[in-house]
Amino acid sequence: MARRSLAVLAAALALLQVASAGSWLREFTTDGIVRTGNDASGQKVMMLNLDRSSGPAGFNSKEQFLYGEFSIEMKLIPGNSAGTVSCFYLSSGTDDWRDEIDMEFMGNSTGQPVVLNTNVWANGDGKKEHQFDLWFDPSADYHTYTIIWNPTNILFKVDNVFIRSFKRYADLAYPSSKPMTLHATLWDGSYWATEKGRVPIDWNSAPFVVSYRSFYANACVAGGACHAGRDGWMSRRLDAAEWGTVRWAERNYMRYNYCTDAWRFPNGLPAECSRK
Repeated sequence: MARRSLAVLAAALALLQVASAGSWLREFTTDGIVRTGNDASGQKVMMLNLDRSSGPAGFNSKEQFLYGEFSIEMKLIPGNSAGTVSCFYLSSGTDDWRDEIDMEFMGNSTGQPVVLNTNVWANGDGKKEHQFDLWFDPSADYHTYTIIWNPTNILFKVDNVFIRSFKRYADLAYPSSKPMTLHATLWDGSYWATEKGRVPIDWNSAPFVVSYRSFYANACVAGGACHAGRDGWMSRRLDAAEWGTVRWAERNYMRYNYCTDAWRFPNGLPAECSRK
């Protein structure tokens, strides 16, 4: 049955590959203050700008996807970034039944680690956060952030380090049927982002700027024919060594795990928390 489902998927989707540093900007529309330019090496860069009067900024893919591998290099806000949220994520929309896969970077006070929040929504069911302190200064240079989404699991990677695997279970909600748009955004998350909202944005530090470059997608585009299984991401799972990096990140840098938050789930932890 699983093979037949993938065969149907293969007939209904199209394969997209975007790797050219010079062309990737054309794959997106923009909102708010977004500037383009070149970095010191000549690579094309998209810069999101946020200040008190501008409102949020972002760029959004023209295509919608159903499964794929997506990565981008980001250089985050230097100095005091408390209250800001910089994102790289997939979403099927804004309705109560949406699917979504998030990498959200929650700014912090100068000298404190930026927190990476990973989350998965399926049919409007979210609250599945794993949060990590980044083990480097994400504003000092570009780092690569990757989401791999396939029919069996969702993988999150920072540079060459896998930090999370979200597994599919047949009886639980999983993003598998709703095509999703890719987004990158920068916005004021003062009510939530830093120390649960205790540290808001200091607008005296504005404008806040996040830079993106080297977008890459190898993915199925809704509406065409996808060569399922041709590319490694379609069947990608973690091997033993990669599970080792996940455990390393959990042991040394995990700040929050929804599966240990009994206060948040008084009627019992989500079902996947008790499964291996």
